[in-house]
Amino acid sequence: MRVTVTARHCSITPTLRERAKVVMARLDQLTPFGQEATVVFDADGERPTVEIRLRLSGGTVLVAESAAADHRTALDRAERKVRRQLERPMAKPSRRRGLPRKT
Repeated sequence: MRVTVTARHCSITPTLRERAKVVMARLDQLTPFGQEATVVFDADGERPTVEIRLRLSGGTVLVAESAAADHRTALDRAERKVRRQLERPMAKPSRRRGLPRKT
């Protein structure tokens, strides 16, 4: 899986950048459908925020955003949110009502 780490309106340490890559590697192990991941570190005012976007095959995109006192804590919270989305069963495509079934 290709991982992109970006910092907006702030600067991050190389250690935090590596931590983000490790977190994304852990999330990649949960699903065989991972295509691309983006981690965006931002400073919304004075509050550090982290957004994780995980693109899966089939066009599904999982997004989690979290704010905390520091970027590392925000990254951990966003990881939990994405993990919860990955563990939830994906919705099955359903047949539309009123349309005849093709045989």
